[in-house]
Amino acid sequence: MRIDEQPRTRWPDTSAFRARRPDLRLGSRRQRIDPAGAAEGRIAVQHTVRTPTAEYTLLLNAPEWLGRRGVGDALRDSVAELRAVDLTYGPNRPESLTSMLRRGEISPDSYPPLADLVDRCTAMRAATDGWFDAWAVPGGFDPGGLLGGWAVERAAARLRAAGIHDYAVLAGADLVVRGHAPHGGPWRVAVHHPTTPERAPLVLEMTAGAVGTSGVTGRQGHVVDPHTGAVADQMVAATVVGPDLTVADAYATALYAAGPTGLAWFRGGSDYRALFAHRR
Repeated sequence: MRIDEQPRTRWPDTSAFRARRPDLRLGSRRQRIDPAGAAEGRIAVQHTVRTPTAEYTLLLNAPEWLGRRGVGDALRDSVAELRAVDLTYGPNRPESLTSMLRRGEISPDSYPPLADLVDRCTAMRAATDGWFDAWAVPGGFDPGGLLGGWAVERAAARLRAAGIHDYAVLAGADLVVRGHAPHGGPWRVAVHHPTTPERAPLVLEMTAGAVGTSGVTGRQGHVVDPHTGAVADQMVAATVVGPDLTVADAYATALYAAGPTGLAWFRGGSDYRALFAHRR
C-alpha cells in the first residue's frame, strides 16, 4: 500500500531554473506542456478532454506494471468523473442536483457527493469570513467558485485508486499535481504573471499540491461580492497555491472578491499561500 505524500512545494532560485524547461506553464499563451518521454519502467500519457464548461488536460506518469490497458482504464474512469461532475452538479443545468437543491426539490443529504460539495462550501464560507458564499449568488446556491477544483480532485482520486500516483491535471489556469513528472523529478511549474506576461514567471517545483486562479479568463462579472450583491471589481486576478485544489479554488474566488483584505487568511502558518493578488 502506498501512503500519500504530504503536500510539498519548493520555490527554487529562478536563475537556476531558467536552464531547465518547465513541464507546465500556467497563465501563458505559449505552450503549456513540455512533452517528455517516459523514464524506464514508466508509461507517459497526455490526454485532453472538453466538457461544455471546461477543458482539462491529464498527464500521467504511470508505472509500467499497470500496463497500457490498465492506464487506459484509469484514464477513462478519471475523464468519466470530470464529465459526470459537469453533468450532475453544473449550476447552469436545470436538471442538475445543484439546480434541484436550489429549487428545494432535494436536500443536501440526498446524495453523499452532494453533501460533500455543500459541506465544502460551508467550510470555505467560514474560512473566508463570508467572502466565499455559495448562497449569496443571484438565483440561490451556486458552488461554481470551487466546483472546478472539486471536479479535478475527484478525478485525481480516481487515478490514485487505479494505482497512478504520479500525474498532473490542468483546468484552465488551475492545476493539481502529485508525485513525479516523466523525467523522474518534481513537476516544474512556471506560473506567469496574470497581467504582465513579459515578466519572468514564478517557478514552483511540486510533488503534491494545487494552484487555483480566479480572474484570468477575461470573463467579467463572474464573481459577486457576497456582502453587497454587486459584481466584484477590485481585482484583476488572484492565484492561490496549497494542498487541495477545491480549497485553493475557493480561496482564489474569495480573494478576487475581497481584495487585499483577504491576504490575512494566509498568515499564521496557513497551508495556503497567495501567489498573485492584483488590483484592477
